[in-house]
Amino acid sequence: MGLNTTYTARTFDLSDLNGISNETLAMHFKLYEGYVTNTNVLNQRIADLIGDGELDPTQSAAFSELKRRFGFEYNGMVLHEYYFDNMQKQGTGDPFSNSAFIGAAEASFGSYEIWKADFVNTGKMRGVGWAAVYQDPSNGSISNHWINLHETGNVAGFKPILIMDVWEHAFIRDYAPVDRPKYIEAFFSNINWTTVNARLG
Repeated sequence: MGLNTTYTARTFDLSDLNGISNETLAMHFKLYEGYVTNTNVLNQRIADLIGDGELDPTQSAAFSELKRRFGFEYNGMVLHEYYFDNMQKQGTGDPFSNSAFIGAAEASFGSYEIWKADFVNTGKMRGVGWAAVYQDPSNGSISNHWINLHETGNVAGFKPILIMDVWEHAFIRDYAPVDRPKYIEAFFSNINWTTVNARLG
């Protein structure tokens, strides 16, 4: 993101999902909008410190803290956009047997069922974060990853294919914290596999 870039929060038509309430979605959209706002605010503050190309040495600590926070807010914005984009009303549950994602899962894990077990258990890990499927552009293989605090755990150069938010705000109005597996099941029933397949290279 360049210092002259400004982002606008996107809208997503996701009302009446299976197992994820409209109240949860409304709260989640507001939180996402906050990431967009904070990304823009931090970017402007960084631009102000840089000025015409020189950073005042007395501002280096402030610059460093803004940059660290920027990574959190920026990745929070982007991951939420992937997450909302890879859901839809009246999802099909698991992908069709001849889909591109099934082929990628079979090639990388041996079967879709093994991939799904690995992904679901990644999402069940203790703590808050994200479960993410990434594709290695060098060989097309997919792998599942745990992302902590938005900016920690993303694989450099890899392409996001499927993103699942497992921060508690994604489900706390609908499920108790110990019932995260029920939320994950609901998430799977709402996946937009057309979008996921299109992300594969």
